[in-house]
Amino acid sequence: MAENNYDVIIIGAGSIGTPLAMALAKRELKTLVLEAAASPGQGQNKCAIGGLRATHSDGSKIKACLRSLKIFSTWHKEHGDDIGWIKGGYLFPVYTENDERVLRELLKVQRGFGLNIDWIGPEKVRALVPGIADKDLRGGTYSPDDGSASPLLSVNAFYRRAVKLGAEFHFHEPVKEILSENGEVKGVRTPLGRYDAKWVVNAAGAEAAAVSDLAGIKVPVNPDCHEAGITEPAARFFDPMVVDIRPGDKSKNYYFYQNWEGQIVFCLTPQPPIWGHDRRSTSEFLPEISRRMISLMPNLATLKVRRTWRGLYPMTPDGFPVADFPAALKGYVLAVGMCGQGFMLGPGLGEALAAHMAGQPSEEDRDILAGFKLERSFAGQEKLK
Repeated sequence: MAENNYDVIIIGAGSIGTPLAMALAKRELKTLVLEAAASPGQGQNKCAIGGLRATHSDGSKIKACLRSLKIFSTWHKEHGDDIGWIKGGYLFPVYTENDERVLRELLKVQRGFGLNIDWIGPEKVRALVPGIADKDLRGGTYSPDDGSASPLLSVNAFYRRAVKLGAEFHFHEPVKEILSENGEVKGVRTPLGRYDAKWVVNAAGAEAAAVSDLAGIKVPVNPDCHEAGITEPAARFFDPMVVDIRPGDKSKNYYFYQNWEGQIVFCLTPQPPIWGHDRRSTSEFLPEISRRMISLMPNLATLKVRRTWRGLYPMTPDGFPVADFPAALKGYVLAVGMCGQGFMLGPGLGEALAAHMAGQPSEEDRDILAGFKLERSFAGQEKLK
């Protein structure tokens, strides 16, 4: 049985579980990742569009994502893998007085946590995104250090690094039981046997609530459905992720960027939310987002869409993750409810969680997790979901 004893068992090899395994193995903790799918990143990770930003409204998310950005932006230099990183920045163009007021107020918070972000005028917006609609353009906020990368290239690079550092991954092996005794985690059971560990991490994405039920810990995570799409490639003509926060007929907001291969990748937030696990594409998505994107940037009209897809956002009531060590079950760790931002949160959050499990958390590690407690009111709302 000695070979089935681990320091940490992670349930899920996606946007959170894979970089967490890398961070744990770097700290020489014996780590096992159990995944029901055939390879890493086969859940919601491969549905992500690749945006990476620290431009949030909350200190914990800002600090976690600043760490993530450092890992993504230096990955090629440090490890040699091309993960499609582009330092294109994030641009929130503004067309209404109310949106300007909201984003200018957020600037004070964002700068206070060390973000490189500023208000820019209409001329700079037009220079960053040639052809953007000029009527009523008031300016916008721009964070040049944000960017994008390939979710699949990234998760596989993290997987290879984690394995090189000593982490084990078992695919096609779902967890059926979380084992505990006297209020303390003992391990897990799968169809192939029992594995013992001091820590068991729930990083199960859209299945987080069902997995947590195995531990007897309720978590308020409920997925909703978001659709995305990608065009044919074109010569590069703009760099930032463009986020239009104005509501539409059937959408709360939408966002798009040009990836490292020249393709336009786009997504919208449906309004009202579409709850559940249905990942089938709909007939409503493309007409809604095409109309909105072409209204904002008419020169997108001639691009052909190659495909669309639908992924799940594991949502919490307030739009903030749950990354915590519940007192009700010692050794059980929650890394759930990323609200569609697991790709950008994963590496930074993994570092903070790994430091806690290694018994060496810094003040910043504590600050990051302080905002993601399970025992909170869930009454607030993330302003830039």
